[in-house]
Amino acid sequence: MTTATATATSTHLTASSGRLFSKGPDVKYGDFRDDLLKNGYVVIKGAVPRERALKYANDIYDWLEGFNLGFKRDDPSTIHKDHLPEINEKGMCLGYAISHESFTWAVRQEEGVVKAFEKVYDTEDIIVSFDSVNIGFPSRKDIQPNVPWPHQDQDPEKPGFRCLQGLVNLLPNGPNDGGLIVCKGAHLLSEELHKAFKGEERIWSWTKEWYGLTDANREWLKERGCEWIKVEAQPGDLILWDSRTPHYNLSSETSQPRFCVYTCYMPVADATKEQLQVKKKAFEETKMTTHWPNAMHVVDLPVFRNGEPDPYQRSKPRSEVQLSDRGFKLTGIPYLESMA
Repeated sequence: MTTATATATSTHLTASSGRLFSKGPDVKYGDFRDDLLKNGYVVIKGAVPRERALKYANDIYDWLEGFNLGFKRDDPSTIHKDHLPEINEKGMCLGYAISHESFTWAVRQEEGVVKAFEKVYDTEDIIVSFDSVNIGFPSRKDIQPNVPWPHQDQDPEKPGFRCLQGLVNLLPNGPNDGGLIVCKGAHLLSEELHKAFKGEERIWSWTKEWYGLTDANREWLKERGCEWIKVEAQPGDLILWDSRTPHYNLSSETSQPRFCVYTCYMPVADATKEQLQVKKKAFEETKMTTHWPNAMHVVDLPVFRNGEPDPYQRSKPRSEVQLSDRGFKLTGIPYLESMA
C-alpha cells in the first residue's frame, strides 16, 4: 500500500475525558450530539462538501461502467444483474475490493466525517471500519425484492452504547428515494426490550452482534411511543446512529438511485492488540470488515454470477490505496507498531 506515513509516524494515545452517554442521556452539548442522545440518530448536514460528494458518486458510476458489462449510467435499461457487479437487493456490494477503492477511502478520510466521530468519542485516537458501499438502483425486477429487515447491530447481552454507525450520503435522498429507516428513541429502551423478551427465540444470525426484531418486538416499541422514521439526506450529509437503534433500509420508489459509503469509527482504545493485528492483515490484503472498526468480523465471501464464481471478482482495488497521514492512523497500524 502507498501511504504518506509508513516510515515516519509517531503515535501517542490521547486521554479521553468521556464519550457519548458517559454523562447520561440528558446532558446537553449544544450540537448534533443532543439529537443523537435523544433520538438515537442524527443527520449532520454538509459533512462532506456537496461538490465532492457528487464527485464520489460519479466515481462510483465510473467504477460500475469500468467492468465493461454494458452498464451505462444514462440508460436505465442497463440496470440489470447481467450488466453490473453483484449487488444484492439491499444495495450492498460485498465484493470486488470495493471497501478499499479510491472513492471509499476518500470518503473515510474526509475531515468533516472524522471530526464528527472524534467529537462523539472525545478523542482523536480513532480507527475506521473497512466497510461496504451501498449502490441502490430503483425499480429492479432482476433481483429479489427488498423487504423490511429491522434489526440492531449489537449483541443484547452486551448493553450500553458500544458502537456508532454511520454513512455518507452521495446522492439526493428524499422521502421516497429509499434508504435508512430508524426507530426513533428505541435505543433508550433497548435494555428494557431485551429483558421483556428474555428467553424468547430470536431470529437466526451468523453473529450475536445482530438482533432481528420480531413483530412482537416492534409492537412493544410501538406501544411505548417509538416511531419509524425515513431519514432524508442530501449529497455530503453524514447520518449517524447508535447501533442499539433498530433500523433497516428500503428500495427507492422513484427514479432516484441511492449511493452511500458506510463509515464507522471507534476509539482505538476499544480494540485489543490481537484485533489490531487482524485489522492490519485485512488492510494489507484489502479485505472488507463489517461496521465494527476493531475488525471483529472480516468479510471474505465468494461472489457468484448466475450460480458460478464471478469471473469479474477481484481481491484488489483498481489502484493502490492512497492515504493521508490521518488516513493511515485510521487503519490502526501506527498504534499497533507503537505497541511493539
